[in-house]
Amino acid sequence: MKEMLDVARAALERYHDVTVDDDGALTFAHGGVVCAVQGTDLDEGLPVLNLTCVVAWDLPDDPDPERNVPTRVALGVGEGLFGTPRVIRSERGWDVTLRYAFPAAGLDEKAMGTLLMLVVASASSMRTELTERPG
Repeated sequence: MKEMLDVARAALERYHDVTVDDDGALTFAHGGVVCAVQGTDLDEGLPVLNLTCVVAWDLPDDPDPERNVPTRVALGVGEGLFGTPRVIRSERGWDVTLRYAFPAAGLDEKAMGTLLMLVVASASSMRTELTERPG
């Protein structure tokens, strides 16, 4: 697993400052989106990387469907092909994350970077749409 995280780190360092946490997880930020890459072996020979992006937090609770965070996410705000969005209610409003897990074996640095940046770009697009002020 360490090898796959090393490939991910090298790929991400082409675009971002990356921190390696004590547990080996990689953390970085992209356009206000905080991200973490963690690795696990689902089975022998099946390493999987999980990218979690914290898209936005403490978004206001608004009953208007055009501004309601869960409704907007369900209708595809920031729609991308990679990642699963999740909306969580907190004491201060709505928090939104985007997660993507994928088998990492065999990906070289270029392919890994492309895949990771596609997910991060989706998260960044979602953040922009959720945090922009309406007209």
